[in-house]
Amino acid sequence: MDGVVTDTARVHARCWKGVFDRYLRSLTQRTSAVVRPFDIEDYLDYVDGKPRQDGAQSFLTSRGIDLPLGAPSDSPGFETVFGLANLKDSEFQQTIEHEGVTLFASTATFIHSLRSLGIRTALISSSRHTAMILATAGVTELFDVVVDGIEADAMDLPGKPDPAIFLAAALQLDALPSRTAVVEDALAGVEAGRRGGFCMVVGVDRTGHADALRRHGADIVVADLSQLELHQPIATELP
Repeated sequence: MDGVVTDTARVHARCWKGVFDRYLRSLTQRTSAVVRPFDIEDYLDYVDGKPRQDGAQSFLTSRGIDLPLGAPSDSPGFETVFGLANLKDSEFQQTIEHEGVTLFASTATFIHSLRSLGIRTALISSSRHTAMILATAGVTELFDVVVDGIEADAMDLPGKPDPAIFLAAALQLDALPSRTAVVEDALAGVEAGRRGGFCMVVGVDRTGHADALRRHGADIVVADLSQLELHQPIATELP
């Protein structure tokens, strides 16, 4: 969803930067440790596409910071990994409620074309706000199946780069992975598609990291889904 269907990946990155930079400043004030601020490369390498607590843990580990994990019920704040993740989640929700959601119109056009050919579509996201975002963007009906962060938690699915959430969506579509394509903008996402044995992994590069997408498993990389062409399959009779 984020970065492919809706222009919400940039909102996630902005909210993560605000939370992490405030946390790092507080850490410096308490310990005199000098830690490099969070930047867009950190978002792409450690956070993008992952469940928020996994992303928070990954970034902190990259800076050599050992923070208690805590629990999902932790209050938003700086005391635990879940606290940081919940603080970011609160700020993301407030931002979406205030600013709304921008849809990538070319993606919607592409999905309409897929569906006109009888191709079933699923949306996956680690976000727990998926239903709200899709409804706000007006594209809920574009997907036969939606597997979001809430459902992933209920099924105890590990986050990307583990392919579990993609495989769950394919199963609900009644589609074999070997007959299913994955479209992703996150490094963890294309890696998950490759690990899951999907027939094609399309990387969407909106941030200038095409080479990294290929290294992590994308078969092809496009700047926008309008660059893809769909061809009507030719029916053939079996002998």
